Formats: sequence, C-alpha cells, structure tokens
Amino acid sequence: MEFSKRLAALRKECKETQVQLAESVHITSRSLQDLESGRYYPKFETFLALADHFGVTLDYLAGRTDER
Repeated sequence: MEFSKRLAALRKECKETQVQLAESVHITSRSLQDLESGRYYPKFETFLALADHFGVTLDYLAGRTDER
C-alpha cells in the first residue's frame, strides 16, 4: 500500500478528521489533504511526527512493510 493510502487508512482507523490530525502534527489541513491525495510527500520531520502519532514504524507508514 502506498504512503498516501496508508496515511488516510490510519487516520480513519483512529477516527480522526483531517483537521485534528493536521493540528496534532503541526501542519495545515491543506497540507494533509495534499499528502493523502498523493500530490506531495511529507518533509522528514512531518513523516516522523505522523509515525509517532500513529505508533507505527516509518517503513509501515511508507508502505514498505505490513508490520506496524
């Protein structure tokens, strides 16, 4: 699964809105929309913050493994 789909799936699994998640990782909701649509990839700091937020590895978030 690619990053954008995995990000959206994790957010929905946690029952968070895009606004809530964006605020949690200190990005704009527009930036999160762009990440979930696959238009952009996150900066490294944002990538780390997202993985920490969901309690998953970077490889899982990136779609490189199915092991969280």
